[in-house]
Amino acid sequence: MNNIHILWVDDEIDLLKPHILFLEKKNYKVTTCTSGSEAIELVDEDNFDIVFLDENMPGLTGLETLNEIKEKHSDVPVVMITKSEEEYIMEEAIGNKIADYLIKPVNPNQILLSLKKNLDHSRLVSERTTINYQQEFRKIAMDLSMVNSYDEWIALYQKLIYWELQLEDIEDASMVEILESQKVEANIQFGKFIDKNYPDWFTPNTDAPLLSHVLFKEKVAPLLSKEQPTLMVVIDNLRYDQWKAFEPIVANHYKKTEEQPFFSILPTATQYARNAIFSGLMPSDMEKLHPEFWKNDTDEGGKNLHEEDFLRAQLKRLGLSNLTTEYYKITNLKSGKKLAENFNGLKNNDLTVVVYNFVDMLSHSKTDMDVVKELASNDKAYRSLTQSWFKNSPLLEMIQQAQQMGFKLILTTDHGTINVKNPSKVIGDRDTSLNLRYKTGRSLSYEDKDVLVAKDPKTIHLPSINMSSSFIFAKSDLFFAYPNNYNHYVSYFRNTYQHGGVSLEEMIIPFVVLEPK
Repeated sequence: MNNIHILWVDDEIDLLKPHILFLEKKNYKVTTCTSGSEAIELVDEDNFDIVFLDENMPGLTGLETLNEIKEKHSDVPVVMITKSEEEYIMEEAIGNKIADYLIKPVNPNQILLSLKKNLDHSRLVSERTTINYQQEFRKIAMDLSMVNSYDEWIALYQKLIYWELQLEDIEDASMVEILESQKVEANIQFGKFIDKNYPDWFTPNTDAPLLSHVLFKEKVAPLLSKEQPTLMVVIDNLRYDQWKAFEPIVANHYKKTEEQPFFSILPTATQYARNAIFSGLMPSDMEKLHPEFWKNDTDEGGKNLHEEDFLRAQLKRLGLSNLTTEYYKITNLKSGKKLAENFNGLKNNDLTVVVYNFVDMLSHSKTDMDVVKELASNDKAYRSLTQSWFKNSPLLEMIQQAQQMGFKLILTTDHGTINVKNPSKVIGDRDTSLNLRYKTGRSLSYEDKDVLVAKDPKTIHLPSINMSSSFIFAKSDLFFAYPNNYNHYVSYFRNTYQHGGVSLEEMIIPFVVLEPK
């Protein structure tokens, strides 16, 4: 069966003869010794798969032996076996990264369980996960044919992400491919759902999901008070699966009290969706009520320079001007570090809003930097890169400080991104907007089946740049490409992360409320 080689270290090894015979019958190879110093020599000489180590031995103690073994062979799992239930010994052993901890007297089945847990764990988990997903696959396929409301779409997307994360570490590539095909099918159906229902969500008294422009009023404002400071972090381009990837890190400091995915408005692009969050208005209303702050796609200058102005105007409308509020936008590591260093100065604010632009920089630079392209070649790698960034970011430092200072924490985003795979030809005049996932302009020519069209932008509360302007939004994993220089353009942008269009990844995004631990 197996070629697993065990080293068992115990100064009373003769008493364990029945256990050793039991393991040998199961085809495990067992080498024994009676002291820590002998164990260290043996581990240097041979390749053991696992070590069972008695804690209480004359000469070198189990803990001292453990330290020596781990210093030279950090990858060898060590199972500590002890008569003592003293807490400090357990803590020492756990601190030294033991694989398991057993209290004497141990029975053979405990040993077997520990072996399976440490050596067969990934195989057993992989097999069980595969079986579970195979059972779930049919249910997801059935749900896909019947899903018909925004709540059902949120639930289905969450289920797909759950299985994507479960299957991430298993060795069965075919299961991952099957899930990928379900995600593709889900996005095709979701595009049809949005096409049919999106304009109705803006009709008064219609059942509509939580959308960008009402997020602050409905979810954030009711939580604000002078009794407890609130830190609201908007990480741009943060997909729901990326949030799930670093949620365990946040959970070390905060406990989640609410998680409600909401829908980004269209276009799923920063100047529209993020300004909608801060202004509490749809883009056509921003243009009308705040012409001094709003810029259209074809206007010169930055499109996101007035988020703080929009926020203060909304706070005033909501009767919350009395709250001490500060707004920060972090666009590079230097400004992130500076805010983290001075975070203590925010303790008297009622509301501190931090817009963190990291994911945007990552996804955009992915198109320009071959290194980042290599690092984020698919969704799994993209999640991993986000998690690695978050672990080492000034943002995590801020969250740790906020927890110590008793801040309520709100984590959210403006929209997600999708890895674009397939080009869709579009033709427009030179005033057509540049985004790869949506276009606005006059006389646009496009493939009907590939897009959601708003011939009259007013129906979805978007500004018209001129009388005959329309908007088109790419569905699924498509991106717009012009016929001239087509092949170069397509190879340059294929397999990059873009936003602005209609997909589950761009539109269904996280909103999370947390309390300090």
